[in-house]
Amino acid sequence: MDNYHDPAAKADARRKPEISLDNYKIKINDIIVDINIIIKEYDSTPRYVVSLTNISETTKIILEKIRQEFISKVDPREIENAQESEDIRDRFRGEVRNLIQKYFPSANEDTTNMLVNYIIQENLGFGKIEILLKDIFLEEIVINNHNEPVWVYHKKHGWLVTNITLMAESRIRHYATMIGRDVGKEITTLNPLMDAHLKTGDRVNATLMPISSKGNTITIRKFSADPWTITKFIRDNTISLEAAAFLWFAIQNELSILVAGGTGSGKTSMLNVISNFFPPNQRIISIEDTRELILPSNLHWVPLETRLPNPEGKGEITMLDLLINSLRMRPDRILVGEIRRQKEAQVLLEAMHTGHSVYATVHANNADEVIVRLTNPPIDIPKSMISSLSVVLVQSRNRRTGKRRTLQLAEVTPTGDVKILYQLNVSKDSLDVISKSETVIEKLKLYTGWSEDEINSDLKEKVNILQWMLTNNIEDVNHIGMIMSKYYIGNLVLD
Repeated sequence: MDNYHDPAAKADARRKPEISLDNYKIKINDIIVDINIIIKEYDSTPRYVVSLTNISETTKIILEKIRQEFISKVDPREIENAQESEDIRDRFRGEVRNLIQKYFPSANEDTTNMLVNYIIQENLGFGKIEILLKDIFLEEIVINNHNEPVWVYHKKHGWLVTNITLMAESRIRHYATMIGRDVGKEITTLNPLMDAHLKTGDRVNATLMPISSKGNTITIRKFSADPWTITKFIRDNTISLEAAAFLWFAIQNELSILVAGGTGSGKTSMLNVISNFFPPNQRIISIEDTRELILPSNLHWVPLETRLPNPEGKGEITMLDLLINSLRMRPDRILVGEIRRQKEAQVLLEAMHTGHSVYATVHANNADEVIVRLTNPPIDIPKSMISSLSVVLVQSRNRRTGKRRTLQLAEVTPTGDVKILYQLNVSKDSLDVISKSETVIEKLKLYTGWSEDEINSDLKEKVNILQWMLTNNIEDVNHIGMIMSKYYIGNLVLD
């Protein structure tokens, strides 16, 4: 259980000067980093404490002296160029290695490499921010200014304040400039806002003073190398077995689904999760502003990304450009990161009408709001077009507890309205059945030729398979992809 959200743990924290909520280690370039998540007696927010376990305090003092000596010998412009030039980085490694051997003559090769990596990381990378980027449990990293500690959003514990601070506003600006240069962007006093991404796929937003009045900011939304999967969602109680089976049956029979929710509610994660159910013999095109989706490797998948214009205002590739282009790529399934504008929605709904299965996200807080959002500016499409959509799935995040849950699962009626089938019971933390499906079941009867009893039998079989996957701890996206492949070709055998 997440201790921070456990009332007993919080009460215990109030009685003790300090309580540990979590502890784990990260290894970065041979450097062992200890992560402690604690809450002290008078803390309003838990703390994310980073400590280097295999470097003593005395060694750190000497390393700082080495770092200063190294910096004094190097042209600052070369340090900036080292972000792009592997040759300069290699030369710097050699110079740092010589200094390490001067101050630590008895260090073996492994220790020398670890100390070299430490100094290179501190000077040429993002410093201790690199540690946060390597923590797979973090979703967001936020630098508000150099006077405040860095904040992080943890998958288990929500917002945490770290023991990491940056030495000056100029360092934050340097990081932002470095990130922008890698992707052909620039952030200046005249252009103080920047959206970009790291080479790892992490999304970055940066702002400069005086637009952000307390200081320069950087917000990094991390790209998940270990994506959410359907079994992780069920185990985490984000969605129920029965609702997951219903989604699987709808996707198997090529019904289109719209995933809605507020910011940070897990819309893209859910889009990734439902893609676990795609059959391997169909062509899938995904369209995103920044790559976040990770589909099973056995799928026939072509990911596409939008592109912002260069500083001269040329070369932009929009979501609409990619949507129109994707229809010429013979797709069976189309995934879209987010619907924002009328033309995007129109193209998607036209694609549904012409037989393509479409899966997309939209900002809306509940199923009824989805219809309002789609039928009013800026999207503003006729309600009669919405009936081509079959299912609306709404995600939510409880800002008090940090828990993400499926709030509603609804079907779209022929009139373009929604009918709630499953809804979150917040007091019980359960996804309850509200009403029986009519429109979707009738569509499935039409497409499969099955009776309602046969459909219910198939849904029970899917629940059993999902339960078997849970029991056997099958959570890896590629392993799930192989199981789905066996299921679709009819040779899945449950142990």
